[in-house]
Amino acid sequence: MTRVTIIGAGISGLATAYALENSAGGAELEITVIERQPRCGGKIWSRLENGYLCEWGPNGFLDNKPATLQLCKKLAIGNKLLRSSDNARKRFVFCDNALHKLPENGAEFLLSRLLSARGKARLVAEFFIKAKQDDSDETLAEFARRRLGAEALDKLIAPMAGGIFAGDPETMSLQSCFPRIAELEREYGGLLKAMLKLAKQKRQRRAAGEQVASAAGPGGVLTSFDGGIEELTRALSDNLRAPIRTGLGVESIEYYDHFVLELSDGSQIDTDVVINAAPADALAKMLDRITPTAAKLLRTIPYAPLNVVCFGYDAAKLECDLNGFGYLIPRSQGCSVLGTLWDSSIFPHRAPDGKVLLRSMHGGATNPRAASCTDEQIRVLVQADLKRIMGIEIEPEFCRIFRHQRAIPQYIYGHAALVRQLRDELRQMPGLFLTGNAFDGIGLNDCVANAEATAAQALKFIYN
Repeated sequence: MTRVTIIGAGISGLATAYALENSAGGAELEITVIERQPRCGGKIWSRLENGYLCEWGPNGFLDNKPATLQLCKKLAIGNKLLRSSDNARKRFVFCDNALHKLPENGAEFLLSRLLSARGKARLVAEFFIKAKQDDSDETLAEFARRRLGAEALDKLIAPMAGGIFAGDPETMSLQSCFPRIAELEREYGGLLKAMLKLAKQKRQRRAAGEQVASAAGPGGVLTSFDGGIEELTRALSDNLRAPIRTGLGVESIEYYDHFVLELSDGSQIDTDVVINAAPADALAKMLDRITPTAAKLLRTIPYAPLNVVCFGYDAAKLECDLNGFGYLIPRSQGCSVLGTLWDSSIFPHRAPDGKVLLRSMHGGATNPRAASCTDEQIRVLVQADLKRIMGIEIEPEFCRIFRHQRAIPQYIYGHAALVRQLRDELRQMPGLFLTGNAFDGIGLNDCVANAEATAAQALKFIYN
């Protein structure tokens, strides 16, 4: 019987344990999951308060990748999936004191006032710019200026980076954060050339009756559950045979011919395989004694702070149009939030009847001081932005603020090379594997796919 210990019971750790248990050799494994927090799920936490369903962290996943959909099917919860309403196709950017709908086709692009005539011309000129000749990394900002121009970077690319990663495009690695964009340039010679061919494919799919995400969105349809995205992690933990020891942290890892984990209650665990699904900085502390070099590399992965601010309102008292997904805000507009999602327009049952739920993101890599704001300061700042952008002057009937000092790992320039170096360093301890959102993708789909790949690697190590 091979002993396997998984550190972390977020989506990555739980999905890894589930994949191992349901593998061909799962019956020969003695699996234990350890979680420092008193609950499972990590940053996935759906909280129902006063009739408002608030997401503490992510609010769903996109259905454009198979891993999470297949996992839901295996867990027998595929029939419970809830896809976002058609409203979610309409996405906005706040710029020059107005909300601009992101164009979904050429005609809307020409009529949109989001970009100036000069900015549109520069963007169209991307069609004639030669593709990059090598596959070296570059920052997202460098890529955007090279291919799309400074205005498109400010009003389109940077807000998208803030909305997805809470990141700073001046430091973000293009290859690690948006590998598909780099791939489109290599494959098609440019983004506009790729968009023309892919748009034709989308039209054909729509004609066939498929639900297709807005061209302005990130691709795929945002998907969750009626009770919130926590239904996924709850189903995983409910279906595991392995014990999940919550409220117990790993203080250090020692390696001999096997691993010895020192736990926060003073006890030890002897194990043959360790799969780490904890944050990078947490793993760094565990490895300080046996591999200072790996610990140092882990500490170079920065995290952005983020405050998730949920406001509930009486719909009858609001005069703004909430027919859409929400909006993002360029940094140049001087607002304190990265953007606001109109949660009760995206999914049903997110607010009581006659009520509205808005969810704003405050902080990010470009605003690290947000971590030190008090709740009252956060509330005042977010309300000021809502007043400026949506004309909301009334006090919210409901308010919840969820603070994340280290919310999202930042894949800065050279991230892929750093991860390769880290894994090379850890080869001196065979049987130690890494998964989680600090390394190979921050999205929920990425975490599930990487968890399954990590489980496969661990099984190969055990049985070869």
